[in-house]
Amino acid sequence: MGINTERDIEANLQIGPTDQGMVRLFVIADGVEIPMDFSPEEADEIAEEIRLASQGARKLKG
Repeated sequence: MGINTERDIEANLQIGPTDQGMVRLFVIADGVEIPMDFSPEEADEIAEEIRLASQGARKLKG
């Protein structure tokens, strides 16, 4: 499975700060809970990657 492989899986994504000063991405899918904690600096890098990916997707839809 890769980035371009479509899957029929429904998931819920929650994003927010933790009480430990981390940024948590919390994914719930098919009864599985996946908490992923990142430092604020790592979260900024991820946010930039998402922004660049959305720009790339817009160009493809163009």
